[in-house]
Amino acid sequence: MRFEDFENSLNGSVPPDGSDYLQSLWYDAKGNWSKAHEIIQNIDDKNAAWIHAYLHRKEGDTGNADYWYRRAGRKRPDIALNEEWAEIVKAFV
Repeated sequence: MRFEDFENSLNGSVPPDGSDYLQSLWYDAKGNWSKAHEIIQNIDDKNAAWIHAYLHRKEGDTGNADYWYRRAGRKRPDIALNEEWAEIVKAFV
């Protein structure tokens, strides 16, 4: 799947087949932060931690976001949320 295919899938009502990472990001883009968080919160790896960090950054919980960025081995980026979302999606498609 390409990034453009993933973006186009947002016009549908169900996420495309794929990883839990992409499913979480799909629900986030569709405005369902709770479902996105529910999917990602129990996965214990650096990739999930990155998405988890992004979700808490989007929520406005900077302290929690920074904790998850550290777990992901990253620093909170100084870019717009939509840019970070695209960067994360591109890492997993």
